[in-house]
Amino acid sequence: MTSIKQVQVTFDCAEPERLARFWCEVLGYVVPPVPEGFDTWADFERSRPVERQGSGFACMDPEGVGPRLYFQRVPESKVVKNRVHLCVRVGTGLVGEERLAALEAECTRLSALGAARVRLLLADEENESCLVMQDIEGNEFCLD
Repeated sequence: MTSIKQVQVTFDCAEPERLARFWCEVLGYVVPPVPEGFDTWADFERSRPVERQGSGFACMDPEGVGPRLYFQRVPESKVVKNRVHLCVRVGTGLVGEERLAALEAECTRLSALGAARVRLLLADEENESCLVMQDIEGNEFCLD
């Protein structure tokens, strides 16, 4: 039986580097090291065939704990709701007004980066409150 050691989450998008850098800011992730033989990612991109330049970009957890995120350019735009989304855990262990304050504070920070607030889902019998947002390309994610 094999054991999975790492997971990568891949996003289809229009602007891979821009979206990767947005998620670096959201999650405290970093851009992976530049491939050997290149001084910068721009140098690496210029070495690729023109049709492949800018076709993908990644970000990673600097501690190596969280999944690597990969962003790949696709020709079509997003047209429907995501079937998979990221939940950014900012309110873990918090309830009531304290949780709402943490969600709102993070929403304010991410809105300044270009994210959009969609709706607040208030706590019910089963779930604590969460805040639905969209990243800079319209992909839904939750603050929970």
